Amino acid sequence: MPMSMEEYEIGISYTIMKMEQQNTNSKEGVEVLQQVPFEDEKLGKGQYTSKNYHLQSKIPSWMKGFAPASALTVHEESWCAYPNSRTGFLIICYQCPLFSKCSLTIDTVIRPDNGCSENAHNLTSEQLAAREVEVVDIASQSRDYWSKVISAPNVDLTAFRSQRTSRGPLLKGWMDSCRPVMTTYKLVIMDAPIWGLGERLEDCIIAGERALFLACHRLCFAWIDEWYGMTLDQIREMERQTDLLLKKTLKKPAKAGSKHDGKRKTLKEEIVAVGSCT
Repeated sequence: MPMSMEEYEIGISYTIMKMEQQNTNSKEGVEVLQQVPFEDEKLGKGQYTSKNYHLQSKIPSWMKGFAPASALTVHEESWCAYPNSRTGFLIICYQCPLFSKCSLTIDTVIRPDNGCSENAHNLTSEQLAAREVEVVDIASQSRDYWSKVISAPNVDLTAFRSQRTSRGPLLKGWMDSCRPVMTTYKLVIMDAPIWGLGERLEDCIIAGERALFLACHRLCFAWIDEWYGMTLDQIREMERQTDLLLKKTLKKPAKAGSKHDGKRKTLKEEIVAVGSCT
C-alpha cells in the first residue's frame, strides 16, 4: 500500500465503513453489534468489533427451498491492534445449517516494507510447508469470477493520482519505488469438515476473500483524498455515527421506485444527510 502504517489505520477504517454503508439496505447488509476498546498481552491495545452480515440475496437458489431467509447470516469478531505490526485477526462463523461446522480465521500483520517479509506470521516449519503464498497487487487490473460476485468496482490505479498527496499513478514496479510503502500480510485459514464438499467450499471461500481483500485495498487508496488528514478520534466518532446509520437503514422499509441520483457521495456527506433527516 502506498501509505504509512499510521495512515493505513485511518484509511482502512474509513474504507470499511463506507463499503458497509454502500452495501446495506432495508433487507440485508451489516449490523454492528459491538465496538469497544480492548487490551491484550500479545496484541497490546486496540479495538474489538462484533458484526452480523445479513446476506439474504446471496443464498443459492438450490438452498432457498429448505433454508430460511436468515440462513446466510455471517457473524464476525475482530481484534484490531494499532499501531503495532500485528493488527489482529478475524474469526468469522457461518450461521448456516449446512455450514455450522465451518470456520474461517484471518490473521493480519502489517509491516512498513514492500512485501519482502518471508514469515511475517512467525509460522513453524510445518506450517510453512503447507502455506501457499500469493501476492495481491492493488494496481493489478485483473478481474475474475469472484470480483463480479462481490460487485467489486473497476478501479484503475495505474491512472489515478491523489490531489491531496500527489501519490500515484501506480505504475509497474511501484512497490519498489513508492515512499511511504507498507504491506498487509494475511494468513487465511479455512476449515470446512464436510464430506464431499469441504475442499471445494474451502477453495471458493478463500477465492472470495481474495477478491474482497483486493477490492477493499484498491478503494482504500482510491478514496485517499476523502480520509487523508483525519485523526483516529474522528474515525472513532464516524464509526459511532455509521453504526447508527446502518441500524436505521436495516430497519427502514424500502421505497418503491427509488433511484440513485448518480453522484457518489463521501461517507461524511452520507452521515450528514441521514442525520439531517432524523
